[in-house]
Amino acid sequence: MSDKRMVAKQAPRFEMDAVMPNKEFSKVSLEDNMKDDKWTVLFFYPMDFTHVCPTEIISLSDRYEKFDDLDAEIIGVSTDTIHTHKAWINTSRDDNGLGELKYPLAADTNHIVSREYGVLIEEEGIALRGLFIISPEGELMYSVVNHNNVGRDVDETLRVLQALQTGELCPANWKPGQKTLSL
Repeated sequence: MSDKRMVAKQAPRFEMDAVMPNKEFSKVSLEDNMKDDKWTVLFFYPMDFTHVCPTEIISLSDRYEKFDDLDAEIIGVSTDTIHTHKAWINTSRDDNGLGELKYPLAADTNHIVSREYGVLIEEEGIALRGLFIISPEGELMYSVVNHNNVGRDVDETLRVLQALQTGELCPANWKPGQKTLSL
């Protein structure tokens, strides 16, 4: 994993092949989100057709409208191919599949993006559960990486995104609508 600090610096730029919500193949890039003045919620997961991953991917999709209301685009990434992603999307949720998704799943088959974001487990060729929030200006504002056995909390991701969007100082346990700190 990378020892270099990434938060409060420009995020590594990326362009990857992806399966879009309409199930067609296309590309996703940080630059496109920046051009559209959008925040980017970039999250990595280890593999398609696993047990913890669909719980996160589906939870984020189920809350997609909230992210969209906050001018944020979600991009899911693993080192699997776009064809494996599409097969998983085409598998029903009852059969451990994803079903309909409201955001793209990108394929980092060459491991470049996972490596640049410091989440690649080199010896396994898979990513850790890394989640990054990137401002419309391309600044990496938030980074959390955890063991692959534990899924992330969508509500916490939304809370942090909203806190970052205030542009102000937010105390511990701050929730949207609460006062921020004044200098």
